[in-house]
Amino acid sequence: MKLQLFGFFRVWGEENFCSLNYCVTIEFAFQENEIKLLTAEIERLKNFGCLGVSPSLEGLRDENTKLKYRLNFLKKSLQEERSKSTKSMININSCLQEIFGAAIQAAYPDLENPPLVVTPSQQPKFGDYQCNSAMGISQILLKTREQKVIPREIADKIVKNIPANECIEKVEIAGPGFINVHLRKDFVSKQLSSLLINGVQPPPIAKRKKVVVDFSSPNIAKEMHVGHLRSTIIGESMCRLFEFAGYDVLRLNHLGDWGTQFGMLIAHLQDKFPDYLTVSPPIGDLQAFYKESKRRFDTEEEFKKRAYQCVVLLQSRNPDFIKAWNLICDVSRREFQKIYNCLDVTIIERGESFYHEMMKDIVKEFEDKGFVQVDDGRKIVFVPGFPVPLTIMKSDGGYTYDTSDLAALKHRLFEEKGDILIYVVDSGQSVHFQTIFAAGQMIGWYDPKVTRVAHAAFGVVLGEDKKKFKTRSGDTVRLIDLLEEGLKRAMDKLKDKERDKVLTPEELKAAQTSVAFGCIKYADLSHNRLNDYVFSFDKMLDDRGNTAAYLLYAFTRIRAIARLANIDEQMLRKAAREEVLVLDHEKEWKLGKCILRFPEILQKILEDLLLHTLCDYLYELATTFTEFYDSCYCVEKDRQTGQIVKVNMWRLLLCEATATVMAKGFDILGIKPVQRM
Repeated sequence: MKLQLFGFFRVWGEENFCSLNYCVTIEFAFQENEIKLLTAEIERLKNFGCLGVSPSLEGLRDENTKLKYRLNFLKKSLQEERSKSTKSMININSCLQEIFGAAIQAAYPDLENPPLVVTPSQQPKFGDYQCNSAMGISQILLKTREQKVIPREIADKIVKNIPANECIEKVEIAGPGFINVHLRKDFVSKQLSSLLINGVQPPPIAKRKKVVVDFSSPNIAKEMHVGHLRSTIIGESMCRLFEFAGYDVLRLNHLGDWGTQFGMLIAHLQDKFPDYLTVSPPIGDLQAFYKESKRRFDTEEEFKKRAYQCVVLLQSRNPDFIKAWNLICDVSRREFQKIYNCLDVTIIERGESFYHEMMKDIVKEFEDKGFVQVDDGRKIVFVPGFPVPLTIMKSDGGYTYDTSDLAALKHRLFEEKGDILIYVVDSGQSVHFQTIFAAGQMIGWYDPKVTRVAHAAFGVVLGEDKKKFKTRSGDTVRLIDLLEEGLKRAMDKLKDKERDKVLTPEELKAAQTSVAFGCIKYADLSHNRLNDYVFSFDKMLDDRGNTAAYLLYAFTRIRAIARLANIDEQMLRKAAREEVLVLDHEKEWKLGKCILRFPEILQKILEDLLLHTLCDYLYELATTFTEFYDSCYCVEKDRQTGQIVKVNMWRLLLCEATATVMAKGFDILGIKPVQRM
């Protein structure tokens, strides 16, 4: 019924913020119309009762009661929806898409899936946004109906059908058929006030779906190295974004905690610490322990045989061998947790061992459905479109990574009931995951039109020589060493700036941690994850350009403006409710619009999972703020005495709105700003 009344009304899908005042206005209009009809019906039934014409007066009274209940329910629902919509930020781009979608539907009702293109304008002379659909519609009309209509005529027809709305001041047709959109200043001012009063609230989502994110995933008995940095940082940030957007997020650490390597580790443990069952072995350097066991495995035939026997006993769940396995895993867990504490990462361990008991059922399911072939004793599965088959059982009866990844996929779909599954794993695994996902579809586990399963691939970390990042001796860089080096360099940078002379020891320590770990994270996240990137402490600690150092300094400066003007948080909150944000100066207007683009940026990342877009936005917001601050006095002082003579409160509110959005952006990126730096 709603869709018939409002053909242009769109129900947003899994990644879309169900934003907007325009959508909500349509819903309100529908509900208000229903309330009017119900009220009229109640009045009609009252009249029936008065006239005494109905032989079934009790039935009419019963219907009247039901209608009143329905009316009260609708009124309450309408009030709740209005309350929600006023607190949430509006995705202005989506709002304009709704408006122009309605206009195109009205102008061309018979056109199926017409192109809907709305983008921010690159130059102020072209307005604030542009609708560029006319050219695409012109092409469709020519191809499907052999109608030659110039885009300007189409644009004119669209403009004439724009419905009443609260956000557009005026539109202009330019060039071959671009529609330039100018926003209403009172609309932008109202949205900024709402942001200041309610905080950064995401637009509500249609349904709270479950997102499962697989990230970090180091191997037991091996130290985390620079290769784990990207998966850990990118995965944590994705989780934070989906959580902020209102999704139910499960963060999983698919540890490499099972397999033949544990046979040699347990055999070596038995030799070095024979009383390990009663006395916890003092394994300080697990990496060295692993290397020793590997050397023995490669050179000592007797040790190798015993290692294989240990694997069999472990997989048969022998209690002594399970204890040995747990001891080795615990040493690694403690080392991993040090890294996660530094990087402020929250993650649930669910390693390969978790899925071990499920693997035989996976093999049986593929066999029962006729997908398994036997090749030289191995059980393999060919997936259409992929030349290399999956090996789900080795000739010796053991399972493989393919088996465990299939088991993990099924568990996440059926037991965790994930609506969106994201695997944050390096690009080298792309074909493997494409094959695993295709196998899941082939066997009927999920429909990609309903469930989103994505491999968020990323490139490698390079040294400044543009080769894989290594130590001078050629070894892989340990992640803990990298983080400690970051702390040292951050402190050196702060002391170069003489911050140790103005900050307390506690403030200096907080600034050091913020800069060190913030810069490492931002250097990674600010690059397109699909590309390799060069790791350089000098570049990431530079306080000029698109770096965390620059943004953190900018943030502390913005926060200091109100403080130096003796305006506290309570005064700002009071002003946010009472002051109208004047946006008369071009730099005020530019900053206000930039602040309100935040939901658009997040929406894009929810769709493509490319976090560098958020970094680019934060840098743009900081530079736009600098333009505003250089042109518009927030606090006016006497040039002789330095005394404050005037505080332009609406401009301080713009400062506060900028800082509020930056703080939320930092939080999504996992960066902790400080009040003083």
